[in-house]
This record gives sequence, C-alpha cells and structure tokens, in this order.
Amino acid sequence: MNYLPFVSAELSEPLRHGTRWQRVALWFVIAWFFFGGLAHFAFTELEASIVPPQVPDPIDVVLGTGVLELAGALGLMLPWTRRLAGWCLFALTLAVTPANVYMLHAHDQFPSVPVWLLWLRLPLQVLLLWLIVWGSRWRRTVRRRY
Repeated sequence: MNYLPFVSAELSEPLRHGTRWQRVALWFVIAWFFFGGLAHFAFTELEASIVPPQVPDPIDVVLGTGVLELAGALGLMLPWTRRLAGWCLFALTLAVTPANVYMLHAHDQFPSVPVWLLWLRLPLQVLLLWLIVWGSRWRRTVRRRY
C-alpha cells in the first residue's frame, strides 16, 4: 500500500455498512434533525413559544439548538464523526425534553395541538433516542488475518 500523508491507516480499512434497517434508522434521524434544525430558523417565534419560561433568552436557545441539530445531522452523514454525532444528538434530545414536558403541562397555551398528541410525543421521544443510538453505532471494522 502506498503511503498517503495525513491519512490514517484506519481509514484504509473497509466500513461495516450496518443492516438495512440501521441505515433506514440513520437516514430517518438525519432527516429528522436536518428538517427540525431548519424549522428552528423558519419558525423561530413558534419554536420559542414552547421553551419553558425558566429558560432565559428563548430565541437564542432556539437558534442555538437549531445550529446543533443541523451540525448533528451533518455529523451523522460522515462516517468518521457518526458515533460522536449520535451521542451528541442523544444528549441534545434529552436536553430539550423539558420543552416537551412543559408543552404537556401548559397544554392550554397550545390549543391547536391536541393533548393526546402531546402525550404521544413522550414515548415517541424515547423511540427517537433509541433510533439515534442504534442508527449511529456503526464502526469501522478491522479485518484480522491470523
């Protein structure tokens, strides 16, 4: 093998491509966070309305989480950052869970959203957390010849 500067030997190894369903989960999570991140910029006021009142500067929080969601979606697309991006999006999803709980608690402030949908959102968030971890856990595998 020829020497390539700035290229790790690990990068020359083949990638394990995961199962078909792992790839589906990964692309679902990428789309979820990509479009969700864009929504933070397109519907900033609406997104800021679900931030709990205890959180200061809701518009800045919405814009910041939008940047993080877009960065996470990009990170999931790149094999060498996929695992880190998955864990960061997992942490971000946990961090924004209080907004979902706040929406449920103050459901009278959101009359256009049915209460059953707010309840359904919580177990769906658990499913999203699982999809993030499962879809982003592919690793580079090293073939060992013994």
